[in-house]
Formats: sequence, C-alpha cells, structure tokens
Amino acid sequence: MRSFGTLGIIVAVLAVLLIAGCGSYNGFVTAEEDVEKSWSMVETQYQRRSDLINNLVNTVKGAADFERETLESVTRARAQATAININAGELTPEKLEQFQAAQDQLSAGLGRLLATAENYPQLTATRGFQDLQVQLEGTENRIATARDRFNEQATAFNKKVRRFPGAIFATVFGFDEKPQFQSQAGAENAPEVNFD
Repeated sequence: MRSFGTLGIIVAVLAVLLIAGCGSYNGFVTAEEDVEKSWSMVETQYQRRSDLINNLVNTVKGAADFERETLESVTRARAQATAININAGELTPEKLEQFQAAQDQLSAGLGRLLATAENYPQLTATRGFQDLQVQLEGTENRIATARDRFNEQATAFNKKVRRFPGAIFATVFGFDEKPQFQSQAGAENAPEVNFD
C-alpha cells in the first residue's frame, strides 16, 4: 500500500513537472518568436535606409563638383553595413555589437554627406534631394522605433529566461538571453553647439 502511495506521489510530481515544462517551453517559443519578429522589423528599416542611401548618393553624384571622398566614404560604409547579416536565432552580444558598429559608421558617413551637401545650394534646392532627405529622416525615426520595440521584446524574453522556475526550464531547453541595442559611446553627453 505504502509503495503505491509513494508511486502515486512520484507520478503526480512528474505530471506537474511535465505540464509546467510544456507551458514554459511554449512560453519561451512564443517570446522568442516575438523577438525574431522585432528583429526582422529592425532589419527592414535598415534595408530601407540602405536603399534610400543608394538613391541619395546617385542624386548627389549629379552635382559634378561634389566631394568624391565623401561619396566614396558613404558608399563604403553602406557596403560594410549591408554585408553584416545576422539571423535572429544567432543573435549574440558580439554579433549585435558588430552590426550596430557598422550601422553607426554608416550613420556618421550619411551625416557628413548631408552636412557637406549644404554647401551646394543647387543640390539642396533639387526636389529629388529634398524628398530623399525627408525620407531618410523618417527612416531614422523608424529605425529608432524598431530598435526600441526589439529591446522591449528582448527584455520580455530575458525576464522569462531569468525568472524562477523559468530559468530551470530555459536551461533544460537551451534558451539563452537575447542581446539588446545599446546607445553609442558618448551618447550620454549633450552635443556642444557653438556659433563662433
């Protein structure tokens, strides 16, 4: 009799663990899919920017005396940024940092291009250039929004992975924390504006 009671308790405990494990696994899968969906939105916005930059560079090339070095710098940065492709399932802090560094380099080159373009009134007065500039500004906002949403989904996933008892099941099922976008180095310092 006693062994049947002990066996019943063991079976009940195993059943509870099985049900909890299935629920945790399904929760991890759902949260991971949300992270992957958010990552694809980030990639979509960066691809949109990349496509717009190509059109912008071609439009700027029309200004015959435009600084060739600036155009080549942006073109190189665009090529480097688009060469880094990360599958959402392979997101690691190192790969995300590499991706972010390439995108930051492209942003810096694009900023130099737009700043240099201000010295060319005939170019900045061109409707096509103005339209591309507005679209790029909007795309930068979309990128920021997509990155924020990705970070929100990664945070929700990471909470599931780190909380008890989920942490135990995450380890058993092989779910690891997801990296998040970080601000650029020095972003905590306000830019200095000088009109001298």
